[in-house]
Amino acid sequence: MKKFSLASIAAVAALSSSTYVMVSAFSQHPFANSSPLRASFPPKCVSLSMVATVQDATGDVVERMGKSVESVIQNLSTIRTGRASPAILDRVKADYYGVETPINQMATITTPSAQQLTIDPFDKSTLGTIERAIIDSDVGLTPQNDGIVIRLNVPDLTEDRRKEMMKQCKAIGEEGKVAIRNIRRSGVDAIKKLEKAGEISEDESKNGQEEIQKMTDAKVKEIDGIVAKKEKEVMTV
Repeated sequence: MKKFSLASIAAVAALSSSTYVMVSAFSQHPFANSSPLRASFPPKCVSLSMVATVQDATGDVVERMGKSVESVIQNLSTIRTGRASPAILDRVKADYYGVETPINQMATITTPSAQQLTIDPFDKSTLGTIERAIIDSDVGLTPQNDGIVIRLNVPDLTEDRRKEMMKQCKAIGEEGKVAIRNIRRSGVDAIKKLEKAGEISEDESKNGQEEIQKMTDAKVKEIDGIVAKKEKEVMTV
């Protein structure tokens, strides 16, 4: 079993209280007050007691960066385009016997046409609850409840509305990149702490930091591509 020096133990202790914490870049979204449907950010880091090698640090970075990209995708999916998509209801929750439940788990959501969504609850007694949840959300659609199903007509977006959504797309993308860079910083700091404690060599430290930088560049580029694709969807008439 590998023994750790007092210096390394002290370094890890200092790390746990300072640098190797996940910065909550995504916890405050600029549209948070108007959009309660955002996915929560960021993913938590691995237990600091397990960060003993470069591989531990880079592995944690890979996992958290991946989750941050997934969250960008999820948040962008809630921004509707001019076409009906069940994804715009992904974050809408309704009370189901005292439990806040995503409505896509309470009903079948279909698109009978490019401009309409149909919500068919498994339990018809929840029609009113689902209707209220949609009204209270910020999806911007008015539900029509006929006692059997709920219909949502998706109107074409105005040019001003498209521009507003473009700004939201950019903001979500920027937040994603900030989160990626914060994860990079915490990972690099973790590696530097290990080097300072004598647990890894200078070359190992350098290689680990370079690997994390490559991950960062790749994920930032990936987010840019995801945002560009969504912006194209928003602007397509």
